[in-house]
Amino acid sequence: MNNDMLLSTLDPDLAGALASRRDLFRSTAMKLGAVASAPVVLAAVSTQAFGQGMPAQVAEVLNFALTLEYLEDEFYRQGLRAGVVPDRFSVVFRQISEHEAAHVTLLSSTLGAGAVAKPQFDFTAGGKYANVFRDFKTFATLAQTFEDTGVAAYAGQAPALMGSNAALTTALRIHSVEARHAAEVRLVRGVKPWKGAYDKAMTKQQVMAAVTPFIDA
Repeated sequence: MNNDMLLSTLDPDLAGALASRRDLFRSTAMKLGAVASAPVVLAAVSTQAFGQGMPAQVAEVLNFALTLEYLEDEFYRQGLRAGVVPDRFSVVFRQISEHEAAHVTLLSSTLGAGAVAKPQFDFTAGGKYANVFRDFKTFATLAQTFEDTGVAAYAGQAPALMGSNAALTTALRIHSVEARHAAEVRLVRGVKPWKGAYDKAMTKQQVMAAVTPFIDA
């Protein structure tokens, strides 16, 4: 009697769950290729398994975060391509850009098929910041705005993730890095890297009011 038959006899539900997990492991390994190590495959499987059973509220929060990460990722990509960043700050903004791209990848992989599509962006906000990719002062000001908003957004949505340790951990891993981005951009602009002993959280409505002008629906 093989293992599957034995498990089916003892506990059909357990057998089905283990078989599904084994199939997921195999399919993930095939997608990653023969060079993928066992830890890499296990990490990918864990992410996919979490995404498959994700509560609707958690998915909504992570998609909200993903939209903000899309915005930041695209903002830095366009700014670096345009050459608006002076050479002395290029290393800083290239590193921030790489971080934002990594955040998009992490959230997208966590959400899987449930991830929202990347929207189109207008970083001039309808012409209000027409020189954003020609004038570094304007670019850095918007960078600070986006980073500060991102930090406040993660803080505001954290309570909605309290029921999911995996989702909360993912969000906190990103939140702390976004806070460092905000501080670094402030230093680049020649202002204090903090606003006080405490930061204010923002509601989803407040965040959307701040970023909607830059989303070209």
